[in-house]
Amino acid sequence: MNSEELILVTGATGFLGVQLVRELLDRQPHARLALLIRDRAGQSGQQRADSIVAPADRSRVQVYSGDVSQPNCGLDQAAYERLSAETTRVIHSAATVRFDHSLDEARRINVEGTRRMLDFAAGARQLRSFAYVGTAYVAGERADLVRESELAVGQSYRNTYEQTKAEAEALVRSRLGSLPGVILRPSIIVGDSRTGVTSSFKMMYWPLKIYARRLWRTVPGYPDAVLDIVPVDYVATSVARLAFDEAAFGSTVHLCAGPHGSATIQQVARRAMEYFHAPEPRYVDPRFFFAAVRPLLWVSLWGRKRRVLRDGRAYRDYFTMKMQFDTSNAERLLGAAGVCPPPVLDYLDRLFHYCVASDWGRKPVPAQ
Repeated sequence: MNSEELILVTGATGFLGVQLVRELLDRQPHARLALLIRDRAGQSGQQRADSIVAPADRSRVQVYSGDVSQPNCGLDQAAYERLSAETTRVIHSAATVRFDHSLDEARRINVEGTRRMLDFAAGARQLRSFAYVGTAYVAGERADLVRESELAVGQSYRNTYEQTKAEAEALVRSRLGSLPGVILRPSIIVGDSRTGVTSSFKMMYWPLKIYARRLWRTVPGYPDAVLDIVPVDYVATSVARLAFDEAAFGSTVHLCAGPHGSATIQQVARRAMEYFHAPEPRYVDPRFFFAAVRPLLWVSLWGRKRRVLRDGRAYRDYFTMKMQFDTSNAERLLGAAGVCPPPVLDYLDRLFHYCVASDWGRKPVPAQ
């Protein structure tokens, strides 16, 4: 790719974003990157970027302190116009992934932030592609095979994250006729499949930690519930490829383990039981647990176990999922290049090992 490429990336400091920036710098050695990064208290966008970009690559990276939830993405007019004139590709991955935001707050970031990036892309004079990183969980509470072409089929949503990501994707779909773009839907993103390395110990890591530490062994869910997880290296590689693949434009792509690579909660739990030498999990019907068991436990438990009860509510729906994600587009577009997600059970032990080696993110692990 020639040196005229300027790739604007949002969400660069997130778990996926960090890997994506490094992948783009490696895969596109002559391209420049523009990173839109929010300032934080005591830390500028530039300082945050310096923590993720190697010194040797910094000459190829421009940092813009901004925020997609603000008018003009928080940029002054001169900076906005300069980006509009020079940007050739947009990869929009900034979002709030919290489940407990109010609907208004989640919409402000996920929906209006996406609208602003679409408006920016529409005005970018040299735009070649717009890649939107959504989530497979726009499927909400479906319990069947979710196809990549589908979005709204009457499903309800578990939380404001799922709902607002679905609303944002609908916006993107409405613009794909006039913008060369692709919608990318990863499932639950976990650590690197080769090393287990992660900087985010959320989602499956939290219940795994309390189980490994023998704080809890009761699973309010179904043994045959589906766990679709994908390693961050697969997702970053896929996004970096598909943002440049004209064959992908106009389509939606599930970056998921899919029916052949996902695992059940029971399969993952058995592997965890063997690795951590922990007692066998007990499965309880979630409706009974939350209606009858949890209220009794709440008044009888204290300390760490009560905190487990409190924090675990955010995860309860993910122990009951029965839906699978069709990956036909992903296989068609990425398979020929040998880019495919490893089956979940093939790399679980590497994830477990990194959890132990890092004490669940509390201490650094030397690079291998």
